[in-house]
Amino acid sequence: MDEDTLEFYRSNARAYAAREIAKHARLTRFLALLSPGASILELGCGAGADSAQMRAAGFDVRPTDGSPELAAEASRRLGRPVETLLFHDLDEVEAYDAVWANACLLHVPRAELAQVLALIRRALRPGGHFYGSFKAGEQDGRDMLNRYYNYPSPEWLRDTYASAGGWSSLAIERGEVRGFDDEWAEMLFVVARKSL
Repeated sequence: MDEDTLEFYRSNARAYAAREIAKHARLTRFLALLSPGASILELGCGAGADSAQMRAAGFDVRPTDGSPELAAEASRRLGRPVETLLFHDLDEVEAYDAVWANACLLHVPRAELAQVLALIRRALRPGGHFYGSFKAGEQDGRDMLNRYYNYPSPEWLRDTYASAGGWSSLAIERGEVRGFDDEWAEMLFVVARKSL
């Protein structure tokens, strides 16, 4: 994780948590792919809104965030401890039915993304589902808040996912979201399934 980006989230944890949306349709569609009670690892859980939605739907969720301050915000919201976990420290093997990584992998440096995706793939059980979202672009850079983004194109993302290991399916949808900086950004929403 880029140190300046991590520091942004550490310094702005409460303000970021206050803006977090409680429910969204992409998560609902993702959960529909899973069996009832499936185990889900959430990476970059922020203040825990998505984990709360998953838990309310009956899923076994392990929320994590790279910022101790955001993990503390999520702990307050969820009423349970939330771990601080950096992507590179993920070391589990075939432990989860799904991984949800909303608006967090977009901060992984381009040169490191394939390695992080390989760790996520390894943590999934065969046939497991994986969601990640990215701000679209052609080359990495920083936004007006000095946060690092890898800004991938769909083609670059497909190649990077492929280099991380085998997927039986990989779908990329485009959309727009308004970020913490109050700017609209073109997004790439990726749903992949690990090969059986």
